[in-house]
Amino acid sequence: MAGTEPHPARAELTADSLFDLSDFLLRACHDLRAPVRAIRAHSELVLRAGAGGDPAALQERLNFVVQGAKKIELLTEGISKYSIAMRITRAGFRPVSMAPVLRAALGRILKEVNMAEAEVTYDALPTVTGDGDRLTELFENLVLNAVRHAGVAKPRIHISAERRSGEWEMTVEDNGAGVDPGYLERVFKPFERLHAKESDGPGMGLTIGREIVERHGGRMWAESQPGKGGIFRFTIPTDGSE
Repeated sequence: MAGTEPHPARAELTADSLFDLSDFLLRACHDLRAPVRAIRAHSELVLRAGAGGDPAALQERLNFVVQGAKKIELLTEGISKYSIAMRITRAGFRPVSMAPVLRAALGRILKEVNMAEAEVTYDALPTVTGDGDRLTELFENLVLNAVRHAGVAKPRIHISAERRSGEWEMTVEDNGAGVDPGYLERVFKPFERLHAKESDGPGMGLTIGREIVERHGGRMWAESQPGKGGIFRFTIPTDGSE
């Protein structure tokens, strides 16, 4: 499978990190403007119609307002989670067994996994040094991404790990629709939805996932071909962990 080059771990307060933050804020503002404008426009129409307006038309307008509010809620939730990921520091790192972390992640998204009739399997996973809550969120985002981008067949997702020089490389592989190699780096951009439904979320899962990995001193990248599923790989330094 073709793939993107592993994204180098960012140091704090570098020119690259400041550019990434600026890009993120611009994208956030862009995505928030649309639902805000929709809420304002439909609310103004409801106010103008008043009590004498057609009930069906008023109901339709109010539905647009509710949908816009829900989208803003999703976007702000994504921004909040990204902000939390940016604040990860090694001061709070502890030994973390990745198998229980994965099981906790699957427990959080059990409804989505069951609705998609997804099969999730995994090999023996290592113990690493890190933030358990954020690593749980990492697995949650990666499995949800596979479920939401499933192809015609029921989703099959497999997680494995391999120890390399100075780091663990973990892999999340799926049998989904796949992505053209030229678009692989875009999937890590905030608010990107290459072929997902708007209801799937704000398009922040992989952005947050990469941020979590980089804050752990690792790298995250993707490999895929259309119709051949996708592979997401990330590394966590061993730091002497088993």
